[in-house]
Amino acid sequence: MAPMSSTEPRFDSTRRAELLRLARASILHGLETGRPLAVDPADFDPELAAPGAAFVTLHRQGELRGCIGSLEAHRPLVVDVAENAFAAAFRDPRFPPLAVDEFDDLEIEISVLSPPEPMAFTDEADLLRQIRPGVDGLILEDMGRRGTFLPSVWAQLPRREDFLAHLKLKAGLPPGHWSPTVRVWRYTTESFAEQQ
Repeated sequence: MAPMSSTEPRFDSTRRAELLRLARASILHGLETGRPLAVDPADFDPELAAPGAAFVTLHRQGELRGCIGSLEAHRPLVVDVAENAFAAAFRDPRFPPLAVDEFDDLEIEISVLSPPEPMAFTDEADLLRQIRPGVDGLILEDMGRRGTFLPSVWAQLPRREDFLAHLKLKAGLPPGHWSPTVRVWRYTTESFAEQQ
């Protein structure tokens, strides 16, 4: 599989480990108090305290257990990670809230997003030609509906056509949907997970 980002890593192993520890601490705090961990960006390296957008994905025993994130940077990255880790554990509508006995074997992955870039295309075939498998995350919007797939989804849907069709379904649109008002943005991610 191709790397999930087309750029050099932004975060070294120390910063990655710090963000992963923060995500786990926020989930534990949620189990104990029902609230995400309150984070003071001043306590962190300036790069981690800068505005950032991240998705936090939880797996347990090889199965998805929650995934929540931000598409655009609207708060400090450390706050975004803490809030989204809590939300992935307790507020993902696809799953019941995380139970205490699930915490120890939870696997946490963080994907930090680049700013989304609007894509210009003439039709669906033109869009498909431009999509970079294994690299691009996509946001698709039409008819008041919106969905996104992280680049990691390419592992399950390696064909461009399948990736786009399933993204339409996620946005609440038919897989064959197309209209002149479809809008698409692409982004890359820097993804890292806890070492099991």
